[in-house]
Amino acid sequence: LQLVESGGGLVESGGSLRLSCAISGRTSGDYVITWFRQAPGKERESVLCIRTNGRSTNYADSVKNRFTISRDNAKNIVYLQMNNLKPKDTAVYYCAQNSYCGSWYGDYGVWGQGTQVTVSS
Repeated sequence: LQLVESGGGLVESGGSLRLSCAISGRTSGDYVITWFRQAPGKERESVLCIRTNGRSTNYADSVKNRFTISRDNAKNIVYLQMNNLKPKDTAVYYCAQNSYCGSWYGDYGVWGQGTQVTVSS
């Protein structure tokens, strides 16, 4: 399984971005995709996880009501819709694969290369 993120960039505070995580390789069977982010000098933080059936789990209270995770199983893409972005959302965003949703990055064995999101004030 391989993961490739895209959609990052520079946006003003209050703006929106949609990140994509394209999944290739052995895509059959149940698995989850979680979005993580890592700001400079900070630990990698779990954001949102989505299961094959579309059920999601939010790990970051700071993104509640602003970020939404979704997946298109036919296209093998997981999206992270980010609205009302704030400077504190600035980070490298990663998607990662596992067999179950969990908040600890050590549980995940397959990672994308990351995409930079920068929010200006």
